[in-house]
Amino acid sequence: MVEQLELPRPFDPAVLLERLAARRGRPIELLPVAARPHAPCGLLVSTQEADYIVYAADTGALHQRHILVHEIAHLMLDHAGSAPLDPAAALLPHLSPALVRRVLGRTRYDEPQEREAELLASLILSRAARADAAGPPGPAPGSPGSLDALGVLLSVDAPQARRP
Repeated sequence: MVEQLELPRPFDPAVLLERLAARRGRPIELLPVAARPHAPCGLLVSTQEADYIVYAADTGALHQRHILVHEIAHLMLDHAGSAPLDPAAALLPHLSPALVRRVLGRTRYDEPQEREAELLASLILSRAARADAAGPPGPAPGSPGSLDALGVLLSVDAPQARRP
């Protein structure tokens, strides 16, 4: 999925979500909430019907963007949840735990899925910033503004090996 998803230009996480929802064949809804102490600033909740990204609405625009892209990365990487339902209950008290089959809370980065999502989010945002700075919208597949493959993302800025 990652290799065929182009980044919107100018970059907009909502447009990326629309494209991802279309590819996944299920809705992805954004739910802004007030930040709470000791609660995650972002949360992915997947039910049988849809995916929900809960994010702190009372933080800066750049932080919100990063939260959204981090949760998008979990979807792109098809991560299964391992976090307890407590964060979902705190942020979405009206959501029945019986409906929730997957919850990913953004509270700790010592789990491999969190590190992977954080890396992919950082790469997406870096690529988007470069593409937006490069010029007008409309990247062709394979250009710096598209996600042709995770390998391309990881190798674009990698230093070239020098031979003596």
